[in-house]
Amino acid sequence: MRVALTAALLFLSAATLVHAGASSSNFPTPAPDPDTQSMRRSQAKVYVAEGCEKQWAKSSGLSTADLSSACRCYSGKTVNEMTKAEFDFFRAKSYFDDATRDKALKAIDSCNLKRPI
Repeated sequence: MRVALTAALLFLSAATLVHAGASSSNFPTPAPDPDTQSMRRSQAKVYVAEGCEKQWAKSSGLSTADLSSACRCYSGKTVNEMTKAEFDFFRAKSYFDDATRDKALKAIDSCNLKRPI
């Protein structure tokens, strides 16, 4: 179940990145993943990195191993930059709020990941 929910989270994140300038209120939201509700930041970094690897591997044709370093960079930068309120939002909803999406876009660029088309 966690894999499916991670995939859904990443799909939503990728879709959100495509529409980075749009508000999250314009898109349907998935049901929260119960696993995120009690996560610490260190666990969230692993959760986001694993989802990143799967999502980018699927869209780029690269292996998850090839993406591991860049995705760890992305998840670390994104989660570290979250305020307490942004992290609480992520834990409750299992996806990034608008402010965190902006931070995630910057992390994608600085970690040498290709932005989704």
